[in-house]
Amino acid sequence: MTDTTLTMTSEYHSNFQSVQAIAGEKLGRSVQKSLFDRIDWLKPLHELCLPDKSPLIVHSKEGEAEAWMFLMKTGLGRHAALANWYNFTFRPIFLGDYDEVTKLALLAKLAKQLKSSSHRIEITPVPDEDSAASLTERAFEQAGWIVFRSKADDNHILNVKGRTFDQYWADRPGQLRNTVRRKAKKNLVSVRIETQFSDEDWNDYVSVYESSWKPEEGNPDFLRKLARHEAAAGCMRLGLAYIDGEPVAAQFWTVENGEALIHKLAHIEDATKTSPGTLLSVAMFQHAIDIDHVDLIDFGTGNDGYKREWMEDVRDRYRLEFYWPNNPLAWLPILRHYLSGLAGKRPPL
Repeated sequence: MTDTTLTMTSEYHSNFQSVQAIAGEKLGRSVQKSLFDRIDWLKPLHELCLPDKSPLIVHSKEGEAEAWMFLMKTGLGRHAALANWYNFTFRPIFLGDYDEVTKLALLAKLAKQLKSSSHRIEITPVPDEDSAASLTERAFEQAGWIVFRSKADDNHILNVKGRTFDQYWADRPGQLRNTVRRKAKKNLVSVRIETQFSDEDWNDYVSVYESSWKPEEGNPDFLRKLARHEAAAGCMRLGLAYIDGEPVAAQFWTVENGEALIHKLAHIEDATKTSPGTLLSVAMFQHAIDIDHVDLIDFGTGNDGYKREWMEDVRDRYRLEFYWPNNPLAWLPILRHYLSGLAGKRPPL
């Protein structure tokens, strides 16, 4: 097995062209089905949201099989996932569909490479419905790392299961359905859903977000670029609700490969009596189910109470912490983990 490690220092941190040259289209939309596993996500995320973090991009290869892990430097000998709050998931990326044995070997080789540059690595939010967390944990342990796994967040989802929107809606809580029925009768809120990007529509989205209860947007330029890019691919769904011509609620979704991702939603507090956010959600869910015919709707991370009204299942998102035990800088945090009772195993002799 051969491997290649690409370490991007400060003078190289914004140059993803080398990665693209090696991976080609295998890190693009045609191969990577998840938005968060693509270079078109990772590169702008670094450039616009994490420009002060030097990337450490690790690559292992055996024949045609390849694995990549996109990390960033967070301190001396410390690295973390090249990700932030915009990510629904983070995991090692495979270029191709291989059996578990091959994936484990690729990740173990990748983990061995990392010991020369890092004594502590933390990645989150890692899914496990595809065995990503379990496989990564096993690979790093096989490579000699001490691994701690903990739950990091909840991911609320809706498995459509072939239902129409009306069938899905009939299963929603009675209070939610009654609210929609009463507010819709007043005919005060107008709703539209756009699939093409325009500055005017996006400015309406921004005006709603800035007037909402939401905290200040982490990086508006990143989100705008993402919306424009996904619209060009036919994947953007921008929902806007108006009262008397003024935008009062907005939602930004993407739809692709049978899955709808709810990235952002907001409404203006002064308009809550007319429930524009709820009415807009009805329109967005109906569009995703009856027009886009998605199989799954993903509400991202976070355990907000309102998500339970719309979603039916919850998946765990994990935090994996890796410590290289031969480095003295790792000893104290390893000991703290064991003493805190977070670890499910006895410390090594």
